[in-house]
Amino acid sequence: MNKQKFLLTALSLSLAAPFITSCGEGTMADEKQAMESSIAGAKIGGAFTLTNQDGGKTSYSDFDGKYRLIYFGYTNCPDICSPDTQNLMAGLKMLENQAPEKAALIQPIFVTVDPQRDTPKVLKEFVSAFHPRLIGLTGSEAEIADAAKKFVVVYNKVEGSSPENYLMGHSQTALLMGKKGEPIALISLDNPNTQENEGDPAKVFAELNNWVVAP
Repeated sequence: MNKQKFLLTALSLSLAAPFITSCGEGTMADEKQAMESSIAGAKIGGAFTLTNQDGGKTSYSDFDGKYRLIYFGYTNCPDICSPDTQNLMAGLKMLENQAPEKAALIQPIFVTVDPQRDTPKVLKEFVSAFHPRLIGLTGSEAEIADAAKKFVVVYNKVEGSSPENYLMGHSQTALLMGKKGEPIALISLDNPNTQENEGDPAKVFAELNNWVVAP
């Protein structure tokens, strides 16, 4: 984060302050956290069609009937996106081990904010390092901009970066969307401005386990 200027969305600003996660079960702290991380009813999400890591087309509606765990980032991010993705996927793997029926309902998705460099080939190498079911999505500049706007994600090329080795500033947000594509909750990520480990995989696991409902 010391190398990048991350832009926080209005959504993030309004919900970031109370983001303190508890791993226990059935406590008042858990109930309070659930209420504070909920984004139910927010105007977040919408249709998109982007290009996946295999070069095929993937639409948001392809995942109807599943929960969607969505993170916007980029593969050349020096110090935020890879740790975030690692923590999210480690939390998902914990859920696969402890509640496989819930984990099977979740589709993890990584959407790039740097389509200029993040080709399908680059994304395939990136996502395969974190989870076999993680889908990487890219597209044209216009397609990415449209998807980001619908998911309340802002991003820009950092001024002063070199033409080739540039940095991207972007919202640091992980969204859990429901089976109909509706917003459900923000999933915890590390705050790069603190020494705490807010995005610990155990916390990610606890939050996914809390929000995802198996049949």
